[in-house]
Amino acid sequence: LLLCGILRAQQQLLPGSCNFELGTCGYTSEPDSGSWTMNEEGHLITVESDQERAVLISPVLEQQDWNCLRLVYQIASQGTLQLHRRPDSDNFDYRLWTASKASDSWLIASVDLPNTTSPYQILLDGRPGRGSGSSVAIFEIHIIPGYCIECNFEEHHLCGYSNSWNPNVNWYVGGSLSRDPESNHFSSSTASAAPGHYMYVDSVYAKHFQEVAKLTSPMTTVPLAGCLSFYYHRDQERGNIFSVFTRDLLGHYEEIWRPEVYATTGWTLPWLLYVCVCVCVCVCVCLQVVFEVAFNSARGGYVAIDDISFSPEFCHTETEPTFDPSIANCDFENGLCLYYEERAESKVWSRVSVNANAYRTGDHTTGTGCFLLANTRFTSRPGYVGRLHGPFLPGNHKYCLRFYYLLHGFRKVDNALFLYIYDENNVAQEKVWSLTDTSRAVWTEVEITYMKPMLSKVVFVSICKNFWECGLVAIDDITVSLGDCQITSGSLPGRCDFESGGCGYIQDKKEDKADWLRVRGHTPTSYTGPRGDHTTGVGYFMYIEASLMRPGHKARLLTSDLRGSSSPQCLVFYYHMYGSGTGILSVLLRHGSRQQDTLLWRWRGEQGISWMRAMVDYHCNIRHQIIFEAIRGPSLRSDIAIDDIHFKRGPCE
Repeated sequence: LLLCGILRAQQQLLPGSCNFELGTCGYTSEPDSGSWTMNEEGHLITVESDQERAVLISPVLEQQDWNCLRLVYQIASQGTLQLHRRPDSDNFDYRLWTASKASDSWLIASVDLPNTTSPYQILLDGRPGRGSGSSVAIFEIHIIPGYCIECNFEEHHLCGYSNSWNPNVNWYVGGSLSRDPESNHFSSSTASAAPGHYMYVDSVYAKHFQEVAKLTSPMTTVPLAGCLSFYYHRDQERGNIFSVFTRDLLGHYEEIWRPEVYATTGWTLPWLLYVCVCVCVCVCVCLQVVFEVAFNSARGGYVAIDDISFSPEFCHTETEPTFDPSIANCDFENGLCLYYEERAESKVWSRVSVNANAYRTGDHTTGTGCFLLANTRFTSRPGYVGRLHGPFLPGNHKYCLRFYYLLHGFRKVDNALFLYIYDENNVAQEKVWSLTDTSRAVWTEVEITYMKPMLSKVVFVSICKNFWECGLVAIDDITVSLGDCQITSGSLPGRCDFESGGCGYIQDKKEDKADWLRVRGHTPTSYTGPRGDHTTGVGYFMYIEASLMRPGHKARLLTSDLRGSSSPQCLVFYYHMYGSGTGILSVLLRHGSRQQDTLLWRWRGEQGISWMRAMVDYHCNIRHQIIFEAIRGPSLRSDIAIDDIHFKRGPCE
């Protein structure tokens, strides 16, 4: 066992901390919103229901190490409170945490502030409900070094750790007194001359078989990878089961540690009375750590824990992950990546590209790039079985596989495309997906979550029994990541796929003769407009309906105000301009210091049946807006659409 680092009993408060006793500590209300108000007696700051929204901004923080922000707050009656990070060199604020649960008492939130080299500010966005008595209040903001998952249990808030209430067995705070040889109670493991505190659970009131006590950490707000360490003491070990789990946002548990031996008869380390445990954690999603003890009877003894700490360094060299699931990613722009077919002489899958045209759909990545295609037209046989093998990935990990497929010309789709999981002996373990719908000529997204105990790989299979029944099947943009596909990152600032709404984009009512419309599926006019969106093939996009406009009429869609950035920005979006009468699509920059909008990008006329990628460099360090302007062409076949808008920091690549 490695020796664990000891947390200090009292941690230093960093800039940005405030208890609002003597003032606001440099926090101010954002001018464009309402105002937070100091309580007349001090100690808290509130926003009342007479204001729709108020944003509290911290002074500029320059803290390069990983820190934890602990927030004591209350939402009365109804309302929401959000915490954002505002980087100095970015157009957007990044939401780290949100709460909407009303309470009659003060609640505590723990929010990780990852290490960064850029100065930033903390924003607290309070939005009280409309009802009488609604308010949002902040009592205390503490920023301390380290990770929020760490705790020595010396503070009254217990670092946001919570006990899952059970009528008979629960976790309690213990400590202050030295151990009594005739008692099961003992002193804290904290390396301090003063007596400390710890958490413990005792079986004395257990009445049923397998009574369970759970101590749960706050939910991490960012992914973690490294070494989780803690001290524990355990008595009458055969009467209890002690385990440590992780729990994700979907409520799924995964055991990460259990004692290898029935341990501790007394305190075993030379200068401390606890056993130190180090557990490797590597997750790409937010999670909680759950300390669970199950008792079989009232004589099940007790378990105590103390000094939970975390390090980005892994506990042991052999436990450090040596693989990256992104090795299975491929957009086929520069080859087959690590994908291959079984035998070269039976080659079925071919890497192809399609130039922009009005008849054949190009790739999903850019509209003019490469993708993989399986069909009999490239073979001399009446039918085929094509297997495309991916790279091997380690077992005992949950993977999220995403890819896009496209069909064209199939009379029957029963055997068009399958997805299997193979083991290292090239034996199929499971068919995890098969094509069931008959969508045509639209890139459609597939998401598969899978987990196998052994080394495994994905295999794409396409079967054609009869040349006359088979058409074209294509795949593109394969990605593999750790975790469950159901756990998404949500809507990130600077990204909009229009799946959940308009993302705050604004119709220009002053100069427009028409509006951009948010729709899904194909557009009503024949021979113009997309057949589906770019994001999933079955989702939403924005477009102009030419039949509702006259030639030369324009529609403008504006972003909300962007703050401005000291660094260059890259605007990436996808556009669709199909139809013999297609007009003009432009991207413009608007800011207050210029009377006329600045043209950043423009394209006119029909560009083919595919979604095409555009990348636009620009730089603006003051408040501004980006405008998407579509002008209708001379005929009804003039629909123009946009989707998947993304602002990236830095120049376009």
